[in-house]
Amino acid sequence: MDFYDRLILPRLVDLACGSPSLARTRALVVPLARGRVLEVGFGSGLNLPFYDPGKVERVLALEPGEGIRALAQRRVAASRVPVEFVGAPGESIPLADASVDSVVITFTLCTIPDVARAAREMRRVLRRGGELLFAEHGTARSVRAQRWQHRIEPVWTPLAGGCHLTRDPPRILREAGFSVEWTEGLLDPRPLAARTIGPLTYGYWGVAR
Repeated sequence: MDFYDRLILPRLVDLACGSPSLARTRALVVPLARGRVLEVGFGSGLNLPFYDPGKVERVLALEPGEGIRALAQRRVAASRVPVEFVGAPGESIPLADASVDSVVITFTLCTIPDVARAAREMRRVLRRGGELLFAEHGTARSVRAQRWQHRIEPVWTPLAGGCHLTRDPPRILREAGFSVEWTEGLLDPRPLAARTIGPLTYGYWGVAR
């Protein structure tokens, strides 16, 4: 699995997370970032085109995966905002308390091993008046879809780099002390997609303070 995790999985994640439907969701939240921004789970830099250079001072790109950081280099070179890599996991963010104006997380909470601890870390480093901007996927609201998520998850998670289908992003953030505002819906609203991959794509996006 080491070869798969280092060389194959980062490219699969980049391909899957670069889909047009996910790009539309990123475009709803990433442009709201301002000031000194911490992006947790920077990945291959798919959010970079959506940052507003008139509002963002710098993006601190928290990403522990070396393979996917290497894939990000091309996008970082073309970025309109300065990017500084931080090679650390979300559970141990090496920043001072109240040191960032915005935290951005997109399709990341699903993969962090100790997600509750990571959410508390995000809360710790966010300044008073700052915002956590999120676009995530997780547990569906339909009981039928939830059943499918639980059936698929044991096979899906090890193949998808630790991605869980049944986490509840708003609940995770609230339990970390955030006040959450969000909009939810299928990331891909097309009827065929909703019937076939809906259990994988139930989305949550919005702002937490």
